[in-house]
Amino acid sequence: MTKYSTGDSGGGGDGDSCELCGRSTGNLTRANVAGAQLQVCSDCAPHDDARRTSGSGGSSSGGSGGGDGDSPSREKRAAQRQARLYDQTRGDASHWESGTDYETDQLPYLVSEYGNRAAAARREAGLTVEELATELDAKESDIDAVEQGRATRAGVGGSLVRALEERLGVELVDE
Repeated sequence: MTKYSTGDSGGGGDGDSCELCGRSTGNLTRANVAGAQLQVCSDCAPHDDARRTSGSGGSSSGGSGGGDGDSPSREKRAAQRQARLYDQTRGDASHWESGTDYETDQLPYLVSEYGNRAAAARREAGLTVEELATELDAKESDIDAVEQGRATRAGVGGSLVRALEERLGVELVDE
């Protein structure tokens, strides 16, 4: 798994893993990636801020750019924009929540491969998506979303998942 560091890792570069991609290698170099000093492999070395800005011929004259310039680097401006967006939307998720009232119909934790389980159980029961939707008084698109493993993104409520479990005799909720 990828790990990130904001300072000296003490690894020394002998037999460690790349702190950007996680690849094990004995040949690590130090790189400044988005303001963090990381030990990186040769594949990730091009992500070094100093390396990327030194050959660009842009208005910046100082490699990874200190804080004494008039304008922040492109990466820093992007990070600042992202932070502002996060601050503006934190606590207000109405821009992505639609359809399901999660206060009254919370989606439970789902088991791994819940979509494949639901689809196989439906087929085993000899039902089409349309027939199952009619029987459960649900939208076909919601059942498709469950079977495709995207119940959360589609805004499917927990009541439909529980109804599918009961009707198809399959475990979808991780309890």
